Amino acid sequence: MKNFRTEGIIIKRRNFNEADRILTVMTRDYGKLQIKAVGVRKITSRRAAHVELLNHTILHLYKGNTFSLLTEAKMIDDFSAVKSNFEKVGLAYHFCELVDGLCPDNQENSRVYSLLHKTLSLLAGQKEFAPTKHISSDIDDYTIGTFGLGESRFAVSDAPISRNEKSQNDILQNFEVSLLSELGYWDQNDRFQRQFNTHTMIEDILERKLKSRSIFAKLQ
Repeated sequence: MKNFRTEGIIIKRRNFNEADRILTVMTRDYGKLQIKAVGVRKITSRRAAHVELLNHTILHLYKGNTFSLLTEAKMIDDFSAVKSNFEKVGLAYHFCELVDGLCPDNQENSRVYSLLHKTLSLLAGQKEFAPTKHISSDIDDYTIGTFGLGESRFAVSDAPISRNEKSQNDILQNFEVSLLSELGYWDQNDRFQRQFNTHTMIEDILERKLKSRSIFAKLQ
């Protein structure tokens, strides 16, 4: 099938040639895709506004040899409440960096897509962050209910996320533990593993330092 349609969240982009962009998109149906958006940097492009960073967008694609090619795009949500808040957008970029780094291309994972979408929706619904709590070494002290409790302790459920105010650390720890669990790096039954710092663990997996959070911390 050469032509296909899906929805996804734009987690990264880079300029390509004179007027094109390469988009990294976490999609609902196909996992992480590299998509070539021809001509979107032109002033006259009608698709440019639909494929901005963090946008939740319906994508019409053509399967190419190296990249999937964008033919049409229709934005569902631009998460403007996240983009207009410095603290929220810093967290959002960090989550996108984690998904981009830890998820392989072209490997379907609807649960990670759902996790990212629900976390961005949670951020958008937060009027303000609650005071940061002390982070215990035991994961049970985290507010882990945010992403639902199914068969897996950190499984993503289809239930609506509570929009009670949470601290940045609540949201950050929930996302990192949930993502690591979904990708098989975290065993929720291993109490010894609960003592690990998730941020350090992710950097060890990626074999590099994470950038987004440190950059935004310096700008504050």
